[in-house]
Amino acid sequence: MNAAEASRAGSGAMFDAIAERYDLLNRVLSLGTDQGWRRKTVDALEVAPGALVLDLATGTGDMAFEILARHPNARVLGIDPSREMLRVADRKAIAAGLRGRIELLVGDAEELPLRDASVDAVCMAFGIRNVVDRPRALREIARVTRPGGKVAILELSEPQRGVLAGLARFHIRQVVPRVGALLSGSREYRYLQASIAAFPPPNEFAETMRSQGLDVTRVEPLTFGVSCLYVATPAASPAREEQ
Repeated sequence: MNAAEASRAGSGAMFDAIAERYDLLNRVLSLGTDQGWRRKTVDALEVAPGALVLDLATGTGDMAFEILARHPNARVLGIDPSREMLRVADRKAIAAGLRGRIELLVGDAEELPLRDASVDAVCMAFGIRNVVDRPRALREIARVTRPGGKVAILELSEPQRGVLAGLARFHIRQVVPRVGALLSGSREYRYLQASIAAFPPPNEFAETMRSQGLDVTRVEPLTFGVSCLYVATPAASPAREEQ
């Protein structure tokens, strides 16, 4: 990856380039397990009838549509920095007849255009590792979630222990960047492996969540630790960014 590519790695511009093949890439590279991970994430949100759920890094909308399919009275606000990913999500919403229940906005997790305690739950799948200022994003999540509301963050990780950890690491380090680049037609997908390797281990990231105003209630490794689900609620006195 050259300097120009590195400067936009993980950005909305990078995901613009792979938006049309993003869903296929997810299915192939995760061997279909990403759909089960999303279902677990939706379960963790405990969505109530009529709830408004914020889906950060909504991308092509897979998480949002899982919420809407399983909770017919819920609404979703999807925010993502990639316009092309949102364009794909909008097409999918129209095809599924769900456009009236989902709102899609271009935006960043570090600065949410929402009032305090204005959403009932927040989810974020495969997006927090791409955020430049993670602590700030976590403070924003704590700020906009109502008291008692659930926060569920799903993120990829490199498994360190267990008999299949070595095989899983080989898949992430060797198979993912090569097959991703082949299917997407873009070398930028190699960024995925580097971003996973650079993401902190689960216990460390959970501590970061706690330090930014989120009471972490569960940290659950999935599929031999290839991904991890973090479940939390806003703390009574969320950490605020110093002015």
